[in-house]
Amino acid sequence: MKTIDVKGTARTELGKKGTREIRKVDAVPCILYGVKKDENGKPVATPFTVTNDGLRNLVYTPHIYAVNLDIDGQSCKAIMKEIQFHPVKDNILHVDFYQISEDKPIVMEVPVALEGLAEGVRAGGKLQLQVRKLKVKATYDKIPEKLVINVTNLGLGKTIKVGELSFEGLEILNAKETVVCGVKLTRAARGAAAAVK
Repeated sequence: MKTIDVKGTARTELGKKGTREIRKVDAVPCILYGVKKDENGKPVATPFTVTNDGLRNLVYTPHIYAVNLDIDGQSCKAIMKEIQFHPVKDNILHVDFYQISEDKPIVMEVPVALEGLAEGVRAGGKLQLQVRKLKVKATYDKIPEKLVINVTNLGLGKTIKVGELSFEGLEILNAKETVVCGVKLTRAARGAAAAVK
């Protein structure tokens, strides 16, 4: 997985008023949930801010990243866990980060990439990707930038389901019956099949 540097500033102003002030200066309120736990066993949250510019390359990309997060000189590795956008303006309202450690598995959505020319496509069918990302669980160093699925042997009208996939060191959390991709029969392919009969 690629890494990206994000610089943040600790924030003391919490609540709606503080949040409004942060957004006025083109920054985004963020929270880092740490590996450290409080006395009740809940992850300790660290509120901080990042400029919109500082988040752009992390958010507006098809890639996934491990984040080298620096908050006022204190650095750690993290992943972006959740992001909220404004329903109308589409600007970033809030980002949750989760601190990661090398020995503890994390859950992440990883993009799916199809490779090869499917048999069914050669026969006139159309290849369709149904699921763009799959949810996986693994230590962050085992999580790839994308999950590559070879579709060369995929025939007309056939699909690949989650249950048929396996990747070393990864556990796929999506339902086994979920269809990831398939070759759909087009009108032209149907006509060709009928003509052969």
